[in-house]
Amino acid sequence: MDDTMDAVLAGRFLRGLALSPDRPAVRAGGAALTYRELHERALALAGSLLSGLPERPRAIGVLAGKGLSAYPAVLAGLYTGITTVPLQPAFPALRTRQMIEASGVGALIADDDALPALTALREAGTGLPVLFRPGGQPMPAVPYDPAAALDSPQPVRAPDVAYVLFTSGSTGRPKGVPVTHANTAHYFGLLDERYDFGPGDVFSQNFDLNFDCGMFDLFCAWGAGATLTVPPPQAFRDMPAFAAAEGLTVWFSTPSAIALIRRTGGLRPGAMPSLRWSFFAGEALNCQDAEDWQAAAPGAFLENLYGPTELTITVSAHRWSAGRGLHGVVPIGAVHAGHGVLLLGPDGAERTDEGELCIAGPQLTPGYLDPSDDTGRFFHRDGRRWYRTGDRVRRAERGELLYLGRQDAQVQVHGVRVELAEVDAAVRTCAGVEDAVTVAVAAGHTCELVVFYTGSALPQVQLARELRGVLPLAIVPKKYVHLAEFPLNPNRKIDRKKLALRAAPAAG
Repeated sequence: MDDTMDAVLAGRFLRGLALSPDRPAVRAGGAALTYRELHERALALAGSLLSGLPERPRAIGVLAGKGLSAYPAVLAGLYTGITTVPLQPAFPALRTRQMIEASGVGALIADDDALPALTALREAGTGLPVLFRPGGQPMPAVPYDPAAALDSPQPVRAPDVAYVLFTSGSTGRPKGVPVTHANTAHYFGLLDERYDFGPGDVFSQNFDLNFDCGMFDLFCAWGAGATLTVPPPQAFRDMPAFAAAEGLTVWFSTPSAIALIRRTGGLRPGAMPSLRWSFFAGEALNCQDAEDWQAAAPGAFLENLYGPTELTITVSAHRWSAGRGLHGVVPIGAVHAGHGVLLLGPDGAERTDEGELCIAGPQLTPGYLDPSDDTGRFFHRDGRRWYRTGDRVRRAERGELLYLGRQDAQVQVHGVRVELAEVDAAVRTCAGVEDAVTVAVAAGHTCELVVFYTGSALPQVQLARELRGVLPLAIVPKKYVHLAEFPLNPNRKIDRKKLALRAAPAAG
């Protein structure tokens, strides 16, 4: 493999192919594809698409879930050398259409299970050429032709955009985030130095392929010649049994999965002895969850990872050790080497102790697809381009950062400023409570706090009485809503927007 290919995403798969040609690259739904089989299918799909289109599109959409055929589709997108836009078949068709139009997608590769999504897109007014191997799809067909298979992935340059992911925008439309091969080369190069992944590892593949942490799963595993395995929904009823059957050694999920596995009895001490590495990202990881997971997987290093999509998957890491945290939340760690860190106060002045986290460096996106979205998020200082994360942090020892919450997660209740994360942590200390999320609801000239919690259903007066022992009286919530489990958004994070909508009548 030449040096140029080694520095791009497709090259990471080729590295795994050289290490493990006949080992499984991915297992899903009771079937598997070896590295050699996956490579050959991706070359055939990529060649079919390129030969079947009248002109080279600006971007290729990959409509794929997590079935076995999704992985050749994703790899084929990269093999074309054209910007790939992962699209989630379960998303509403109108939202997917917005993403297609915003990113300039000129053709689609669809996995074998995408027919309902293709039909919905056609009904929503999308009529792109589509490569869909099973055939019979409702849009113009690009024939699948194995004879047109590429000999090797098409060459790309480091500044070229590898993929585009979409984040929720405050305007209600998704914001496109382009990520270059240079961004991913820096990122995965650091991970190669930090971790000892190898061909014998088996990675969980919990994240959807349109979520940035899904790229961690794919290209950490494939760069090491390791195996990806997709846990089916029923696996969460007995995750230790699934981990044992699959020989799982690397776990990565949002922290919300911990509560789910706890409820099904999967966090017994020593329940997952095969794990060597455990990673969590996407939302705050509380210390109790970290302790319980570590007890269930005592042979694994546990790391809390942090990073917005704009900074290429994750940009900081903290290796867990008991007794460290703030408000019961695990630190997000030190920012990756090669990056600058600024903390800004509300007035835009630099702070030394705490403030909004701003980062500059080689993992930073070139900017949103729509330049108008850049306003207020990117700025220049000291000759560098910075991204405002919207997250508030506090500096700790050895350059580590403690997560305080979102900029908009600090509210005033009866004139008292309070961090919602502090209330969450206090509620978790109440007997019978498993987890808690606090939201603020407008109430006249102030706001009222509404707590949603899981665990045992408890009288509101009991919760308020316990909290009066740890919180100032003015900020003790008056409303508590018991849930069997928190609602999750498509990225498996707690859906705080849905809770906020629910909180309004609860506060009335």
